[in-house]
Formats: sequence, C-alpha cells, structure tokens
Amino acid sequence: METRIVVYPVLTIVVPCYNEEEVLPETVFQLTNVLQTLISDKLIATTSTVLFVDDGSKDATWTLIERFHASSPFITGLKLAKNAGHQSALLAGLMKAKTYSDCVVSIDADLQDDTNVIREFIVKFHEGYDIVYGIRQDRSADTFFKRVTAQGFYKLMTSLGVKIHYNHADFRLMSKRTLENLEKFQEVNLFLRGMVPLLGFPSTQVYYDRKERFAGESKYPLRKMLAFAFDGITSFSVTPIRFVTMMGFLLFALSVVAGLYAIVGKILGANVTGWTSLILSVWFIGGVQLLALGLIGEYIGKIYKEVKQRPLFVIEKDLTTAGQDQEAVHTPSTQVRSTR
Repeated sequence: METRIVVYPVLTIVVPCYNEEEVLPETVFQLTNVLQTLISDKLIATTSTVLFVDDGSKDATWTLIERFHASSPFITGLKLAKNAGHQSALLAGLMKAKTYSDCVVSIDADLQDDTNVIREFIVKFHEGYDIVYGIRQDRSADTFFKRVTAQGFYKLMTSLGVKIHYNHADFRLMSKRTLENLEKFQEVNLFLRGMVPLLGFPSTQVYYDRKERFAGESKYPLRKMLAFAFDGITSFSVTPIRFVTMMGFLLFALSVVAGLYAIVGKILGANVTGWTSLILSVWFIGGVQLLALGLIGEYIGKIYKEVKQRPLFVIEKDLTTAGQDQEAVHTPSTQVRSTR
C-alpha cells in the first residue's frame, strides 16, 4: 500500500516595528502561541517563524528582538540601516520571507489586529486562496476622528477608481507565488494595500473586530496619515490631474461668460464692476493656478523618485536562517497543501 506524505506549508508572520519596545514582549507571546497552536493542529510546518523587521527604531526594539531570537526558535529578525517607513519595512520583510516560506502573514506590532484570525487565514490558504484580506468590521476602538477620516479615505480612493478593499490595512496572508509576482512591481512610491489587489490571484476576506492598541503610542500621527493618503491617491490615480483640467475648462467658460457680460455692459453704458469683484477674481484664479501647479509638481516628483531607482531599504542585520546561511533550512512546498 502506497503511503502518501503530507507536507505542511511553512508560514512566516512578518511584523514591521518602529519604537515598539513597550508592546513587543506581548506581541512575541501572542504570535508564538499562534504558531504553536497551528503546528499542533497540523496546519503549518514546524519550521514556521515570526519575522520582526526593525525599521530604524531609536529605543530597545532591536535589543529585544535579538534577545527573543536567542531564546526562541520561532523568533527571527531584520534590522534596517535607517528608518525607511512602514511600507518599505513591510516590503523588506515580505521579500525576505518569500525565499523560505509557502505563505506569509503581515501584521502590525501594536496588536490592534486580532492574532487569532491568523488561523482563519491559514484555513483559507488550505482551501486554495492565494490572498486573504483581514477586514475590520468594527472600528469602535479607534477615535472618532481617526474612524471618520479612515472611512472617508477608503471611499475617496474607491471613487477615484482605485481597487482597494474597504477597511483593510496591511493585515493579510499572501502565498509564495503572489509575493514572487509582487516583487516584479518596481515601484518606489509604495502603497501595498493598492498594489496587492492588482495581482489578481484567488482571494477572499476574513472579518474581525479591531482592538485598542495594547501599549505604546501610535506611529501614525495626523501628518503621516495625510501624507500616506496623498501618496496612495497620487500613486494609483490620475483623477486629480483630470479634475484640475476640468476645473480649467470650467473657469475658461466662466471667463467667456464674464467677458460677454462686460462687453454688453460697456455697450449699454452700465457701471464698471467694482474693485471687490476684481480682487476676488484675481485671488481665486491665482489660487487655482497654484493648486494645479502643486498637484502637477507632486506627480513630477513621483516620476523623479521612480527614475532614480534608489533601494527602498538597506538591511543592516539579518537573524533569519536564510541570512545566516545561504542554504536555507526552510524548504518551500507550494505544490502540496495539507487537507483536513
């Protein structure tokens, strides 16, 4: 009788970190428990790990990662040479993890995303899905301002024609082949939650309730939130440029009407328009012109960054098996998935 060998997928959980020393011990504890449970339930391979990516932290984040790595076989780490930004740090972890993993889950270190949902991600992966999106169905833990602005951002992106999942951030599962194809996107202006849906592989959604931050402070103040939103809009849509063009046509039409009105008034001997209307017109048209120039300059700036093709991140230290030994212990096995 022929014996069938079942090979379980290697899972890596990628966690970008920036000054997360307060929450890191609890994050390690919860994610380690998740891995141990999934391994005991025979859903993932015993060589599955958590990969923490230190994005140039100024506190003891990397020291803690090294300490946990020395005491646990589940904990690995990458240290970037400087702060590269959340999206670049996340991409660094994804690209490193894909070399020895069958599937990768990305999650933030603040534990606002429910770690227990990772089990549902893996179940969906076994069902044949290459991408599993974590969707927040309850954002009551967020402040009123953050909740309203975030939901407004998703609606705005959708109205601009950007394919993006409502209430989804960067909590998702991706298979090895999706990451290999994501690597082909040579973009400097990263907006991963808009790039991943472009891959087109079989995908599904898992819903969960968003929690309050376990410890520490948010690394996304209003300034960074606005910059991130603007990057997302200008990286995936030319609608703002078209809007400025339409506004130009509208103002041109209004100027024609105003010119005809002035000519008719002159012929009929009407009074000359006062200074108030003249000044308002000058300021209005001048403001629109500056707005248009600024918007066009933003797109030109993005083109400037793209053509320079500078690296998005530089890895200073690598605690992964692949980093310490080029002959990685982890052997991807995307061809075979366990069935339960």
